[in-house]
Amino acid sequence: MDAQALALSLKLAVGTAVLLLPLAVVLGRVLAWRRFAGKPAVEALLALPLVLPPTVLGFYLLTTFAPSSPLGALYQKLFGTTLAFSFEGLLVASVIANIPFAVQPVQRGFESIATEVREAAWLCGMSGWRAFWRVELPLAWPGLLTALVLTFAHTLGEFGVVLMVGGNIPGETRTVAIAIYDRAQALDDHAAGVMAATLLALSFAAIGVVYWLDRARRHRG
Repeated sequence: MDAQALALSLKLAVGTAVLLLPLAVVLGRVLAWRRFAGKPAVEALLALPLVLPPTVLGFYLLTTFAPSSPLGALYQKLFGTTLAFSFEGLLVASVIANIPFAVQPVQRGFESIATEVREAAWLCGMSGWRAFWRVELPLAWPGLLTALVLTFAHTLGEFGVVLMVGGNIPGETRTVAIAIYDRAQALDDHAAGVMAATLLALSFAAIGVVYWLDRARRHRG
């Protein structure tokens, strides 16, 4: 078992989920309740990583992060290191690749809140910000929890984007998914099997927690 790769994968998954959840709440809430020109195009753009091959997305991100690009050159000037083939670049790429896994469940969570509930909160004298914290978020929390779990689990198993943007640098960008590929290429089926089983167990446990909490919520309701 490559403990270093597992630790890096967990760090990447947690970092991606933490960074992406606030963005998903903002975007999901806007998409759930506001009508504006071009909304279908925005939703299609946010869902694009679901259907775009990971290597294609990874290629465009690698091109964007390269030192020869404006963004890559600016990052290198500010921080003295490249964005491509670094953990920071991998984190940014992971956030972009996981946008639909976070935004769509959150959007569905806010859409499930009846308009009457929001209006009742306002009539009770709650400010928009207080109604958001006291009414909207508690009611939309199943969507937020689903977003967290899907983002975490998907990041753990991501391969194409990770390989294209981060490469295979031990301790820096080599995740468990990359380590499994390396072991399989080396015909080390035992090591690859152990790591694959670990990812399977983590993903199953994460999704199991979501179903258990959702069932508990329904029983309380």
